[in-house]
Amino acid sequence: MEKANESSLIGFVLLGFSDHPRLEAVLFVFVLLFYLLTLVGNITIIIISYLDPPLHTPMYFFLSNLSLLDICFTTSLAPQTLVNLRGPEKTITYGGCVVQLYISLALGSTECILLAVMALDRYVAVCKPLHYVVIMNPRLCQQLAFISWLSGLANSLIQATFTLQLPFCGNHRLDHFICEIPALLKLACVDTTINELVLFVVSILFLLIPPALILISYGFITQAVLRLKSLEARHKAFSTCSSHLTVVIIFYGTIIYMYLQPSNSYAQDQGKFISLFYTMVTPTLNPIIYTLRNKDVKEALKKLLTGKLCSLQT
Repeated sequence: MEKANESSLIGFVLLGFSDHPRLEAVLFVFVLLFYLLTLVGNITIIIISYLDPPLHTPMYFFLSNLSLLDICFTTSLAPQTLVNLRGPEKTITYGGCVVQLYISLALGSTECILLAVMALDRYVAVCKPLHYVVIMNPRLCQQLAFISWLSGLANSLIQATFTLQLPFCGNHRLDHFICEIPALLKLACVDTTINELVLFVVSILFLLIPPALILISYGFITQAVLRLKSLEARHKAFSTCSSHLTVVIIFYGTIIYMYLQPSNSYAQDQGKFISLFYTMVTPTLNPIIYTLRNKDVKEALKKLLTGKLCSLQT
C-alpha cells in the first residue's frame, strides 16, 4: 500500500520532450508565443462582443463562452509546460497534476458540447430566420451554455476520479508534458481494461455524437443557403458558418485522432505533438479564424482600435 501511494507523495516527473533537449528551447518560444496570442486574441473577442451592440446576439454570446473557455483551458496547461521546458526540473506535484487533470478535462469536454450548441445556433439562424429571435432567446442561450459547462464538469469528475483511483505503485515518470488520462493509464500497475473501456465510451459521447450532429445540421444549412436567391445573403451565411465549421474540423480532428485509436498505433512522440497542437495552437486559431472570415468582427475590431467602440458605451 505504501508503494502504491508513493506517487501521491512525490508527484510526477513530466518527461515531455526531454529526449530532445535542443528542441525544448524552440518549444518554449513556441508555447509562450501561442499562449500570449491565445490570451490577446480571445480577450479581444470577449471585449468587442461585450462593447459592440451589433454583436449582442446568440452567436457572439456563444463565441464569448468559447473564448473564455480557451483562455482557461490554455492557462491550465501552458504555465506548467513553460516551467518544465525552461529548466532541468520536470516535476509536478501530485496536487498540481490532479488540478490540471480535472480542469483541462472539464474545459476540453465543455468545448465538445459548446461547438455543437454553436452549430444549433447557426442552424436556427439560417433555416428558421423568421423565428430565430424567438427560438434563440437569452434564457435558452444561457441554459444551453450552462448545460455545456455542466456536462464538461460532470465528465471530468467521473473520468478523472476514476483514473486517479488507480494504484501507480511508485511509477511517477509520466511520458508526457501534461497530466492526461491516456498517459496516466500507462503508469498504472493494475489491469486498466475497464478504465480504457470507460474512456472509449465517453469519447464516443463527446467526440463522435456532437460532430455527427454538427454535420447533420450543416447538411440542412447548406440546403437552405443554396435556396437563397441573394448572392450577398449566400456569401454572408457561408462566411459565418464556414468559420465555425473550420474550428470544428481542427478541434475534433486532432482530438479524435488522439483518443479514438489504439494507444500502440502511433509513436509516443507523435502523441505529444498532437496534444501540443490541440492544447496550444487550436485555442489561438479560434479568434483568428472568426476575425479573418467575419465582417462584423472586423468592423468591431476596427472600432476598438480607433477608440470608437469604447465611446459607444459612454
